[in-house]
Order: sequence, then C-alpha cells, then structure tokens
Amino acid sequence: MRKRFLCLGIAGLCLGLVAGPAAGEVESEDAPAERRFTLRTGLKSSLLISRGPEDPLLPSERDQATALWRFRFDLTARLSEETTAAVAYEHRARVVSEGRQTALSLGILPPAAPAPYRIWQLDAALASAGDSFQYRHELDRAYVAKQIPRGELTVGRQAVGWGRGVLFSAVDLFAPFSPLEVDREWRRGVDAVRTEVRLSDTTSLDAVAALGESLAESAFVGRLRGYRGRVDAEVIFGKRARDVVAAGTVSAAVGDAEAHAELAIFNTPEAFPGSGLFGADHLVPKVVVGGSYTFNVGQGLTLLGEYHYSGFGAGSIAEAIQRLLDPQFRERFLRGDTQIVERQAAALQASYPVNEALSSSLLWLHSPQDGSGVVAPALSWNISDQLGLTGQFFFPYGRGPVNGVPRTEYGNSELTGFIQLRLDY
Repeated sequence: MRKRFLCLGIAGLCLGLVAGPAAGEVESEDAPAERRFTLRTGLKSSLLISRGPEDPLLPSERDQATALWRFRFDLTARLSEETTAAVAYEHRARVVSEGRQTALSLGILPPAAPAPYRIWQLDAALASAGDSFQYRHELDRAYVAKQIPRGELTVGRQAVGWGRGVLFSAVDLFAPFSPLEVDREWRRGVDAVRTEVRLSDTTSLDAVAALGESLAESAFVGRLRGYRGRVDAEVIFGKRARDVVAAGTVSAAVGDAEAHAELAIFNTPEAFPGSGLFGADHLVPKVVVGGSYTFNVGQGLTLLGEYHYSGFGAGSIAEAIQRLLDPQFRERFLRGDTQIVERQAAALQASYPVNEALSSSLLWLHSPQDGSGVVAPALSWNISDQLGLTGQFFFPYGRGPVNGVPRTEYGNSELTGFIQLRLDY
C-alpha cells in the first residue's frame, strides 16, 4: 500500500513540476516557444496466444493466452531555450489464462521483472489475482535535460541505449531488449546522470552514472565516440554492477552495404568456466558481428544478418537450467547481461515495405549449438498517424522436451501468435 501511494505521489509531483511552468502558456498564442509543452498519450493492446509442444509429463492443457494493455502519458516541457523536462507515467494490465508455462519463454512481451538500475522502482501493483491478473502503474521517465557548453546534461529517470547491433548487442549495458521482443518503442528507464560533450566536430564523450539500490547494483561507464569518412567507432570503459567492462564498436559503409561489430570484455567476480577469454574464467567476452544490404527490388528489400556470442550463456540447455537455479546467474539473466540462454545465436531478417502503410518482415533466429531456432513472419499496418496494427507468428523448431526436460533452446518453446493494436493521440 505504501509503495502504491509513493508511486502515485511521485508521479503526480513530477507531472505537476513539468506541466506547472508551462501550463499557463499553452492557451496563449503569444506564449514564448520555450514555455510550450507536449502531452502524448498512447494505448497498446496486445494479445499473445501460444500452444506448447507435446510431452506426456507436461500439463495436458497446451494452450495459453496472455493479454497486455499499456496506457501511457508522455509529457514534455521546454522550460527554456536550454532546459527540457519530461515525465512518462504508465498503467498496464496483464491477464494470463490457465495453461502450461515454460521456464524459458521467447521474450516476446516486455519483461515483468523489476527494472535494473533504479534507486526506487516506482512500479507498484494496484490490483492482482495470483499469477493470472496484474494491474500496475509505473513512473518510467522523470528527467531534466539542460544544454551545456558543447553538450547536454540529463538527470533523472531516462532511456539509455548503446550499440550498433539490431537484434543483439554486446554493449547495450542498461536495459537491453530481448532478440524476439516485438514492441521496442518504450525502452525501460534507468535512474541516471548522463553527460554528453562534443570534443570536436567528429568526436564526443558520453558518461553515464546509472544508480541502483547500492553501489554493487549501479553502473558508471564512459564512451568515446568518433567518426572519419564512412567509419564510426566507439570505445567504452567502466563498471557495470560488480563487473569491470572494456568494449568497442565499429560500423562502416562498405559500398552500398553496412557492416557493424561489437566486442565487450567483462571482468567478473564469479567464474564462467568454458567461456572465459584466453583461458581466464573471469574474463567473459560478448561479440556481435553483422551487416545489412538493401536490394533494388520493388520498394527495396533489406537483408540483415547478425551473429552473437555471449560468454554469459551456457554450453547447453541442460547447463542453462542448472545455472538459472543460481541466484547470481538468475540476477544477470533478468538484468539482461545475456540476451540468449546459450552462448551462440545467428539471425537473418528480411524486411520489405509493401507500400507507405504496410510493411512486412521475416526473421530467422537459429542456435548453432543445438540446431533449434524460430521463424517469425510479421506484418505491420499503419492505418493512420494515430492508429497501427501489428501481427507476428513465431514458429519454433528443434528437438522438443522429453519427460518434461528441455533438450534445445527453442525446441521447448510454444507455437505463438502475437497481435497488437496501437493508438496514439
């Protein structure tokens, strides 16, 4: 109850602070531009229907449905020429039918676990009924951004996304998406102080202090960026939770194609046997290599390919299940330190805009370790500027479970259909 009122109180205070200085200016045509504010509201209604694999030791009810509604207020105020404030406040309801639930889902919907790098979650339940119904509200953004000489300073709950990868990332340290997550519009906010400074016309420095409930749950990371010609590169160094991280990224235009790569090395307090770098179990690498090319076919057919290696992943699905029993590894998994359960994944995605309103894509995600994977065709229809409809199917393949025990990363997954209606106004 206290968390509920705390979340409501802080959300109301932030909305008032942001809207207060600007509210009196909206109705006046002569109001200065720096006093204007914008309120956007978004409603997303999603339905996920799945059918699990056959196995005599698993529950006989193979079908399950999950409905998710998200109603969000995004308020942005330009307080002056140099200062902007923003707040995002969200209500969401999740309903899950009775049926089989697997330990390792495809990660299609946004995670329900607490967000990393927050001093206070400010995410509280308003109503619930066991695991079948949850109605919650959350303060997902609350920051002030100020222009400083040659850069910008942002303080508060904000979205921070790094990396060149599209489906995978080695350097998205704060709140990464899962490879199969459909809706990526609203990245989860973290409590951070972020400074971006331009050192020259081609280089910049980005420093982020993302704060958790303790120093061991916080991140302090710097990023040096630069480009020359058609090549863009980054160097990253710092601390993520209890890890020390050093990383680099590069992307370049190669003829008419694009290529990108990411490499991160984490010095971890616990050992990861079998995946350590140079035989050192405490040096854990993550790698992403990919590229894309648009063929002159109709409206333009774009092919994207990526390969991902994660030293935080397991050598097999059996090892992954054992690791998930370890609280330390489970914490890493929920935080997004590893986007895949096993160590390797490869993906190929084809996307084609049918017309200005309708776009299509076909994704193939494959595990080179056990031969399982997912094929996911999708259609997205922008009915208007305010209304959109997205549909996607997920067809997993690979060896299924035997006597309730998974044998492959994706062969244990459900055949799934996803549909989402989006309304912005």
